[in-house]
Amino acid sequence: MDTISGRFAQIEKGPKYRALAQAIREAIAAEELAPGDKLPPVRELGWTLQMTPGTVARAYAILTDEGALKGEVGRGTFVAEPAPVDSARDLRWAQHNQPQDTDTVSFFSTKLPDAGQVALIHDAYRRMAENPVGALLNYPSAQAYEPARRAVLRWLSDTALGVVSHDDLVLSHGGQSGVSLVMQAVLKGSRPVVLVEELFYPGFRRAAQLLRAQVVSVPMDSQGVIPEALEEIATKHDAQLFCTSAEVHNPTGIFTPHARRQQIADVAARRGFHILEDDCYRLGASRAASYRALLPEQAWYVSSISKALTPALRIGFAVAPQQHSAALRRVAEYGFFGLAHPLAILTQDLLTRDETYEVMDRVRAELSRYIRAAVNGLGGFELSWSDEIPFLWLQLPEGWRAGAFAQAAEAQGVQVRAAEDFALRSGTPPHAVRIGINAQISMRSFEAAIARLRALLDNPPEQIVV
Repeated sequence: MDTISGRFAQIEKGPKYRALAQAIREAIAAEELAPGDKLPPVRELGWTLQMTPGTVARAYAILTDEGALKGEVGRGTFVAEPAPVDSARDLRWAQHNQPQDTDTVSFFSTKLPDAGQVALIHDAYRRMAENPVGALLNYPSAQAYEPARRAVLRWLSDTALGVVSHDDLVLSHGGQSGVSLVMQAVLKGSRPVVLVEELFYPGFRRAAQLLRAQVVSVPMDSQGVIPEALEEIATKHDAQLFCTSAEVHNPTGIFTPHARRQQIADVAARRGFHILEDDCYRLGASRAASYRALLPEQAWYVSSISKALTPALRIGFAVAPQQHSAALRRVAEYGFFGLAHPLAILTQDLLTRDETYEVMDRVRAELSRYIRAAVNGLGGFELSWSDEIPFLWLQLPEGWRAGAFAQAAEAQGVQVRAAEDFALRSGTPPHAVRIGINAQISMRSFEAAIARLRALLDNPPEQIVV
């Protein structure tokens, strides 16, 4: 029991049942628990770790399903003998998991490594074939999609969303679709005004333009938009919606702390506009309450699995304030009847499996390895980065303009995004670029591309043509 308790204490985040399961896995892997060893009874271990017997039983059940433990009626729970290796599956994973060398490298957007999610998705499709025929013959329905929405709530369990029900949530075709759904539910009139940060995710502008909305930017500082400027501009333009990324600002990586969020929420409450929070780039646990928690009647939340597992499936979700849940559902139903049923089944399958969360941890770890290689290669320059943000924001040294640097980099076989891609045409973006982490290429190719960027930074043009 001391072995399990010690390892459990070292695991800081996540639901207790998952942390306990991981502690036991680690103890088995380190041979601190051997095949045939008996685990403590659930009540005894629960009392020791200050958790309910049900929580311990859930962890044991997960490990029993995985084959790491086995239960014997009347005797207890024991460490199981190692299962035979599925060499074919391991080979498939190894083949997927071998990044290739390349001389042409795109840092235009984040590219995730395969840390086992491809095999999980393949297995999910196979399991889908066992679904009743009716699930693949009928139109989507709210009742049929409830298990998928509950699975998303599990995915969002480390997000401070305030009081939330699966009824407040709509499945979307990725985060961009979620942004569009929220705007359709909120915006009114022939020429509504949408506010964005001085630098912002371009998808906000595209979605607003489809609805004939005017987009106006708000000045920022190192913590996000400036509340006084937000209030002044919102009042001047009678704004209906403010779009923001508070946990991981795209493209700068800025984190908006709780105190600033509260000031922004207070402005929205006074001026009556809604807030749309895009949280697609966060890989770790949330660090502050979401706007939906701070402003429960006016704040909306959008995220997806694109930056943590895969963007290929286009699985996203939008969460409405409770009093606007019906409006969000209506927009989805009127627009496309709902997500395709096979995708809803896949969502439920993936987001309820513990293996998915283990894969996500491996994705984060591999991305972190590439992030640190980029930081090591670009050391000495003004760089914003974090282990849990899959891109870097690079302030260019004197002599470089963002557009010129991006062109020069592309001529060297490396694509990056210039700051002007994230600003309104009338704005004055900084001389900076965003570098998306590409973990689908070999580390050798990655480091070589970073070295080519470093060579450009070390040798800026002699003069800037105005």
